[in-house]
Amino acid sequence: MEQFVVSAIKYRPLSFASVVGQSTIGATLKNAIQRGHLSHAYLFCGPRGVGKTTCARIFAKTINCLNPGSDMEACGECESCRSFSEGRSYCIHELDAASNNSVDDIRTLVEQVRVPPQIGKYSVYIIDEVHMLSSAAFNAFLKTLEEPPSYAIFILATTEKHKIIPTILSRCQIYDFNRIRVNDIVSHLKDIAQKEGVTCEPDALNIIARKADGAMRDALSIFDRVVSFCGNNVSYSAVIEDLNVLDYEYYFRLTDAIRTHNYVEAYMIFDEILKKGFDAQHFVSGLSSHFRDILMCKDARTLSLLEVGEVVAERYRQQAAECSVDFMLDAMNITNKCETEYKSSGNPRLLIELTLLNLSYIGTEKKNSPQEHSEQSAVKPETKTESAAVQKKTEPEPAPVPEAPKVVISLKDMLKAKTESETKTISEVPEIVEEKTFTEERLVQEWRAYAEKIKAQLPRLSSRLLEYSPKLVSENLVHYPIISEQHRELMETRTTELISHLRETLNASITVEWVVQEAPADEGKPRLYTMKDKISYIASTNSAIEGIIKDLDLDYR
Repeated sequence: MEQFVVSAIKYRPLSFASVVGQSTIGATLKNAIQRGHLSHAYLFCGPRGVGKTTCARIFAKTINCLNPGSDMEACGECESCRSFSEGRSYCIHELDAASNNSVDDIRTLVEQVRVPPQIGKYSVYIIDEVHMLSSAAFNAFLKTLEEPPSYAIFILATTEKHKIIPTILSRCQIYDFNRIRVNDIVSHLKDIAQKEGVTCEPDALNIIARKADGAMRDALSIFDRVVSFCGNNVSYSAVIEDLNVLDYEYYFRLTDAIRTHNYVEAYMIFDEILKKGFDAQHFVSGLSSHFRDILMCKDARTLSLLEVGEVVAERYRQQAAECSVDFMLDAMNITNKCETEYKSSGNPRLLIELTLLNLSYIGTEKKNSPQEHSEQSAVKPETKTESAAVQKKTEPEPAPVPEAPKVVISLKDMLKAKTESETKTISEVPEIVEEKTFTEERLVQEWRAYAEKIKAQLPRLSSRLLEYSPKLVSENLVHYPIISEQHRELMETRTTELISHLRETLNASITVEWVVQEAPADEGKPRLYTMKDKISYIASTNSAIEGIIKDLDLDYR
């Protein structure tokens, strides 16, 4: 029996042209080889299974090829190419950093770099999963990576670029590998299936490609598994059964039920999905993607964004013709909200059933209860017509409604209303037309009333307003003493509100001015405002503290 070789190894690309989905990177590397612009260090980063290590091997093979072609591809026939293909090349060295991540491993590598190549121009060192190196190993590698021998080239490969220290990144040319598109994976799988003599339905290959999530290696592994399950005839139904993938048909049926406001049918489809063992959260995510794919079919320009097979694409186009854009927008908003709340929900099934109920009532002007909806759906059309006719006969004619008198609003009234609604500043506080006399005692009473009013919200300002009594220096001018400019800034934050309060309560055009003056001493004790004043006062009253300050030569000034 012939030994089986997995497709990921059997069909590993041997040239830049055969690498799927990374044509830009291949063209850049070939141009660098052709022009002789080779860097001493490269960093290949990207998701798993997209060709990072494969491109590193092809690059190493090509720069050592003795007879490269005009397209800068390795000839595959010279001694260097044959030794590489047979695994006996002494010019290409691979190191797995996941299991060789210590300082000693890097020191061994540094010693190995000193040996020049025996065949070819360059010694290429491919370090896979380089982000697994320890911090000490990275630091030990820095000097050699920055200034290697002229014949040494390092190619670092990683799936987690953010874990590599910046000093390493700055020494490398960085190439970002992209996820491979579904269509590219499907095309490659189709070629492999033909070579293997396997007949595959297009939709089956599309499911495999979408399941691979942009990784060619994963797609080839899934392909081998499906062929083992199905034999040489791979069908769509067999693939979704083997991979436990939720069939598109469920989503098409569910959308039809939602569109016709049939929540009962939607519940039954959801229950059928759960009984087959599918994850409820995966179902909601798939439903959101289904609505998105329908939306992509609403315009010819977005059809290219639909990554499904031709048969399924036709179903999408038919259903898109029956659904409005507004319906799709509301549906995606509802399912997206369900996905967000799923993990925090104490009853996930109830959450999804409520989501299906909301979806079923999209577009209805009045959402009836489920019982009313069932009763209405059970009524025959003839009965509805007859009932409407009877109701029309029995209902009295509506009485004529008298026309409301027209109201004319003058421009003057509009400007007055606008002025009253705007925020008032000091200059904009309305003056009192009708003046009334008030006593200073009444002024102090209303002043303190305002201070008590803001005490809970602004305790510091309230305390300052209660510290002294305001003085009425003229008929409508009030002075209040403050002891610093800092206090003035504090007071001015609510000056407008304070003046408004006094004008409304005293019915007078009052103006308040903050007067800076030296505050009176409290029982012979000075006022201490700053930390310097406090320390000076304590030192002058306590000889022991003054002595400590002098002995330690403390500078508090």
